[in-house]
Amino acid sequence: MTQVHLLISGFVQGVGYREFVRSKARKLGLTGWVRNLSDNRVEVLAQGQENSLKKLISICEKGPFLADVKNIAIEWQKPQQVFDSFEKKSTA
Repeated sequence: MTQVHLLISGFVQGVGYREFVRSKARKLGLTGWVRNLSDNRVEVLAQGQENSLKKLISICEKGPFLADVKNIAIEWQKPQQVFDSFEKKSTA
């Protein structure tokens, strides 16, 4: 198992982006979380198989219908903790 940390910028809040990511991540069998940041970015921490994580990154680049993704900062990491599911968290 590996982990990826994403910081997504653009028009990504108020358009269902977190629910979109949660739904797609669960379908890919990933665990972790997604949350809005106070600076209007969305943060994702996802764990699972590398090929599934790469698929999630591609999905995040497009986003839901109303989103306009400008940039994704991607950091591959070793998991520090293990998650049981993929959740939508409160704004940080």
